[in-house]
Amino acid sequence: MSRAERLLGLMQVLRRHRRPVSGATLARELRISIRTLYRDIASLQAQGAHIDGEPGMGYVLKPGFMLPPLMFSEEEIEALVLGSRWVADRGDPELAEAALNVLAKVGAVLPADLRNELEGSTLLIGPPTPPSVATPSCRGSAAPSARSANWKFATAI
Repeated sequence: MSRAERLLGLMQVLRRHRRPVSGATLARELRISIRTLYRDIASLQAQGAHIDGEPGMGYVLKPGFMLPPLMFSEEEIEALVLGSRWVADRGDPELAEAALNVLAKVGAVLPADLRNELEGSTLLIGPPTPPSVATPSCRGSAAPSARSANWKFATAI
């Protein structure tokens, strides 16, 4: 792994954590030594990344430094395709349409080889849930606030 890949990987790992994460955890996740981690954090801080923390206290990426993700990995594309297909098959009509739109938008900006991976994915989801099973419908402001959810119950005929 090149140094640039390692630094971008560190930024991505820090993005996933909202609370301080120990250097040992970061090093283990990135498969690097703690010494390399400290050097990489210092390098990112010197380049303007808002990484707060110190050895023994943990590290957190503060808002304000935006380096957009550069590209999806093949595994991330597979996760995106599989999740979108699941929502398109099982979501309400608005979510189903949104899932298909997401795939189209992502496909439009991917390089040709990754777009072929997206469009040619053979990942499949299982059959739909039986009609007698409850299906959550989290729409509007209820889902983000996690205060309530509406349930639709369908009966088998």
